[in-house]
Amino acid sequence: MEKKLRAGVIGATGMVGQRFLTLLENHPYFDVTCIAASARSAGKTYEEVMAGRWKLTSPMPEYVKKMVIFDASETEKVASLCDFVFCAVDMPKDAVKELEYAYAKAETPVVSNNSAHRFTPDVPMMIPEVNPEHAEIINDQRKRLGTKRGFIAVKPNCSIQSYVPLLAPLMDFEPTQVVVSTYQAISGAGKTFAEFPEIIDNVIPYIGGEEEKSEQEPLKVFGHIENGVIVNATSPVISAQCYRVPVSDGHTASVFVNFKKEVCKEEILKRWAEYKGQPQILGLPHAPKQFITYFEEDNYPQAKLHRDIEDGMGITAGRLRKDNLFQWKFVGLSHNTVRGAAGGAVLTAELLTRLGYITSK
Repeated sequence: MEKKLRAGVIGATGMVGQRFLTLLENHPYFDVTCIAASARSAGKTYEEVMAGRWKLTSPMPEYVKKMVIFDASETEKVASLCDFVFCAVDMPKDAVKELEYAYAKAETPVVSNNSAHRFTPDVPMMIPEVNPEHAEIINDQRKRLGTKRGFIAVKPNCSIQSYVPLLAPLMDFEPTQVVVSTYQAISGAGKTFAEFPEIIDNVIPYIGGEEEKSEQEPLKVFGHIENGVIVNATSPVISAQCYRVPVSDGHTASVFVNFKKEVCKEEILKRWAEYKGQPQILGLPHAPKQFITYFEEDNYPQAKLHRDIEDGMGITAGRLRKDNLFQWKFVGLSHNTVRGAAGGAVLTAELLTRLGYITSK
């Protein structure tokens, strides 16, 4: 790009905000020109506010240390410093909705990690390799909001990105039923082991709201645009259970699936190996060259060994085999704070930039 776009990070002090700042360091499309958080952090440098609060194993980027934090609620001020913003705030859902609307109406596109607008009918919820065509709904959303530039786009829940990308290459075989159990890392709760001692030597069989998201969000991703809204797919029917497990990063999914049409193991593996989406075709900066990697070893993929494949943006799979009740079963894995959160949002912003939806002011 001839001129980099000015990016803001709203909610820069949380774990996902930290991940945004590391992924955006030396980005070829974007420069971080503004960071924002709650009013209690405003006016201080990032380094000052984050003393003792940096949660990632990678160090705090030098470029952000002396940046002064803005109050995220001062939307006009923040919007004046950015061409678009990433949003990862920790606020009640209704407050997030209004905040994101405020930025969009200030003609500043929002690419959000939050769940508040995932089921707003004209807001695209994107896995860039799976449903890039949903970007077209932005034109309808702008008409509703009365904006020329502003809009909201979101990424789905981190857990579904461990298995929805594995179903996507197989959709023409018409999956009808999916049973999935997700084994989710503690970073999905924004925590480290030091902050979450009760998870050590333990499995917690409940994560509030996750099962509903896991069952419903894929249907929007697989849906289609009709009359200015995204109409959810009606199949597959998904039944989910979600567990918190003592893993730092990486969400694992155990998946059982029935298809309407017959498909053999060789064809599934071929589809996974050859699958490319718009990010790969366009060569986007954070696009994994190999979107899906399958392991033949019986004990792979493993979160500790494989979550960072393709810099954390790849999806890994293993243990594809016949089942006694379902046609097929397999295991999926994705890095929840990279592909599942900040990295997925950055990739979405890269795609929306190349498609002409995010531009300089």
